[in-house]
Amino acid sequence: MTIEISKEAQKQLIASIERYFQDNMEEKIGNVTAGALLGYFVEELGPVIYNQAVADAQERLQARVMELDIEVHEPEFTYWHKPARQRKSR
Repeated sequence: MTIEISKEAQKQLIASIERYFQDNMEEKIGNVTAGALLGYFVEELGPVIYNQAVADAQERLQARVMELDIEVHEPEFTYWHKPARQRKSR
């Protein structure tokens, strides 16, 4: 599955990369170079982050499914275990 980023998000990410280089690397990086670097990050790092997010979501869902029987469980065959006053006498 290809990771798609909206055009607006791409613009913001490219601006962020440019700012990062200016503030932390003490050099400017051009718009085209920042875009290429973003493309590399998305292609190389994106799947690792995406797959981890999917695994985290699966783990969370599985934990919730395991709790389902506790949350909605109803005891079975309880009629004869009720106190005598609750049963109708004939």
